[in-house]
Amino acid sequence: MNLVTGLIIAGIIIVVLVLLGLVFAKQYQKVGPNEALVISGRKKTVTMPDGTKRRVGYRIRLGGGTFVRPFVEKADVLPMDVIPLSIRTPEVLTRGGVPIVADASAQVKVDSSEGAIHLAAEQFLGLGKDGIRDVAANIIEGRMREVIGTMTVEEIYRGRADFNHKVTETVQADISRMGLSLLSFALREFSDTQGYLDALSKPLISAAKREAAVAEAESQKEAIIKSSQARKEGEVARLQAEALIAKAQWENEAKKAESLIQVNQKKAQADFSYELERHRLGQDLKREESKVKMVEREQAIKIEELEILRREKELEANVLKPSDARKYQIKAEAEAEEFRIQAEARGKAEALKLEGQAEASRIKDKGAAEAEAMAKKAEAMSRYNDAAVLEMYMKVLPEVVKGVAEPLSKIDKIVMINSDKELGAAKVSAQVAQVLSQVPDVVQALTGADLKKYLRDKLSPEEKTAK
Repeated sequence: MNLVTGLIIAGIIIVVLVLLGLVFAKQYQKVGPNEALVISGRKKTVTMPDGTKRRVGYRIRLGGGTFVRPFVEKADVLPMDVIPLSIRTPEVLTRGGVPIVADASAQVKVDSSEGAIHLAAEQFLGLGKDGIRDVAANIIEGRMREVIGTMTVEEIYRGRADFNHKVTETVQADISRMGLSLLSFALREFSDTQGYLDALSKPLISAAKREAAVAEAESQKEAIIKSSQARKEGEVARLQAEALIAKAQWENEAKKAESLIQVNQKKAQADFSYELERHRLGQDLKREESKVKMVEREQAIKIEELEILRREKELEANVLKPSDARKYQIKAEAEAEEFRIQAEARGKAEALKLEGQAEASRIKDKGAAEAEAMAKKAEAMSRYNDAAVLEMYMKVLPEVVKGVAEPLSKIDKIVMINSDKELGAAKVSAQVAQVLSQVPDVVQALTGADLKKYLRDKLSPEEKTAK
């Protein structure tokens, strides 16, 4: 019985130990180096960033692990790693009144000092990275708008470092009271919807293009000058070389003359006496000196003649021959153009002549045919007597009457307002009959033919016979 009781007690102790081990393992909280463990439940005095001391009801463990007392303490995790931010402001008026939109990037984190972690824990514990990001982004955006309002567009454009420094100073002062630290801030870009930045950059672009064009022109100028200088030095070197050659030739001739003089001197000394040889030697020296001078003059004349000949050939090759060729070409082109113009003129004259002859022949044939037709028509008309003419008029008379009465056939409706007792339609018919009755008088006035007399003679032959 004691053994069983001992076993039961041992089992209970083991179970209790296991449970205590599980509880201990569960309550032992661990965090990484980028996290802070905030354990709430016990009072503790801490020193804040401003130097003041406060008594708080939690303790903080930065990295590592610690035991959290069950039922007494509670553990929460505060992120300590870097939180990147992307901030874009709406249109903000600069000091000059130009609205711009600015884009910036920043990185913030909870400061690693104990006092800053206490401030961050009091304000961001439980919000996580998103809560820290939202608060920091709002603060940075507001400070960016504040700094933009104190600077012109030109100052922001030329002094981004100054802009970043001002924003960093103001933002750091704000977020440090929340236990945060601004690691970096950079203005990425800014733009405007009014075209101010484009107008601002156009003079700089134009100036850069102008400076590039000037530099290119200066480079080309320097290249041309150096090329000309090189050509000049080459020409000078050539002339100097020619002069040295001429001098060497002259010295060679002089040495030959000296050698000849020495030979003559020895011959004279052997053949004649000292005085005669001295006299002759003096004469020979004078003669040889004149020869040397003559040789020098002849050599200079030859060199000048060769130079003149070279220049004449160069002039002939570069100027005269191209000019003669151009003259012959222009002359040949002018003769060809003159021949073409004359040929075209002769062709046009022949064409006009043939066309005129054909037109004259056609007009002549047409006139002859019309004259012949008119002659035949006159001959036929001359054979007609009065009866024939009147008969022809009688054949045409129905057509005239038809033409006068034809308008009546096209009348659809007649509305007449008349106070006469005679009917309107009857009056229209009477007017047509009146027009027809005037046709014989019109024919007699135009042709002299009396239709009334002709009809009267034809219709009353007996009366005419009785008379």
